[in-house]
Amino acid sequence: MLVQLNTLKETALQELETITDVDQLPEWHRKYLSKKGELTQVLKQLGRLSAEERPAAGQAANKVKQALTGRFQEHQDRLKEAALDQQLAKDDIDISLPGRPCHLGHLHVCTQMLRQIYQVFGEMGFQIYESPEVESDENNFQLLNIPAYHPARDMWDTFWVNDQVVLRTHTSPGQIRVMKENFPNPIRVILPGKVYRYEQVTQRSEHQFYQVEGLAVGLNIRMTDLIGVMQEATKKMFGSDRKNRIRGSYFPFTEPSIEIDMDCIFCGGSGCRMCKHTGWLEIGGAGMVHPVVLNNGGYDPDVWSGFAFGIGVERPLLLKHGIPDIRYFYGNDLNFLQQF
Repeated sequence: MLVQLNTLKETALQELETITDVDQLPEWHRKYLSKKGELTQVLKQLGRLSAEERPAAGQAANKVKQALTGRFQEHQDRLKEAALDQQLAKDDIDISLPGRPCHLGHLHVCTQMLRQIYQVFGEMGFQIYESPEVESDENNFQLLNIPAYHPARDMWDTFWVNDQVVLRTHTSPGQIRVMKENFPNPIRVILPGKVYRYEQVTQRSEHQFYQVEGLAVGLNIRMTDLIGVMQEATKKMFGSDRKNRIRGSYFPFTEPSIEIDMDCIFCGGSGCRMCKHTGWLEIGGAGMVHPVVLNNGGYDPDVWSGFAFGIGVERPLLLKHGIPDIRYFYGNDLNFLQQF
């Protein structure tokens, strides 16, 4: 058996040295070192030896196995290293050179606009208050002076979760939340976030978009305070030479209600396609907080007064940069987003 083991060892090692491809190594391993390999077949003969011969034969068999296993691992590592060197030389890669730099991303254009709005109103003393996007029918409509039978509900195409829960159609329900949390203290906050409308997606409308609600509640707050705040915000966001126009309007949760326009930044007020040849661009709706809404928030309308406003984020961006389609903001087209 000792002769048999030595012959097996020499034959296996000679054959191993002739292998030059890593893919051929598994076949060699199966032939000599697997459970059905030649070395295993020799070891099965140990049972035929006498008790005196077995120890020496067993030790010799273990040494042969260790030698073959060790040489196999060395040869495998050598072939893999040679294959890697060959591949690197073929691809002509200089591994000493630094890797390609990773290009950093940047804030989405809507996030940039939101941060600008935060800064503008922050300079005027407004704090940021975040409210949930999934709201109750009570907060979204009823407490804002829009009961179930009110025709004004047709102004909002609503995503209903169930009979009592909606995806908020505007950021105004945050007014109720912030009033209930802060009573009886004065309030000056903006409430930014996404809102959802069950609308057809077109160049000028999306089913989800950002709004920024503003709310101020205190003593002796007047319409002139609201107009002054919106004029200052317009100048800070669109330029100091911008002009505003105030138009009467209607919202169930404000009384009186107004629409705020800005002179067209494209034509300077002379009339163009962007302003529909009126010379003015609508930037938001606003008004004095309705006494019913103040009362629902816990504030006595005979003592307290306040104003509220709502401005979009995507629409001002369309106007500011002359973007023709609101769908670009959420189309994930890097060619568009990288411009900002």
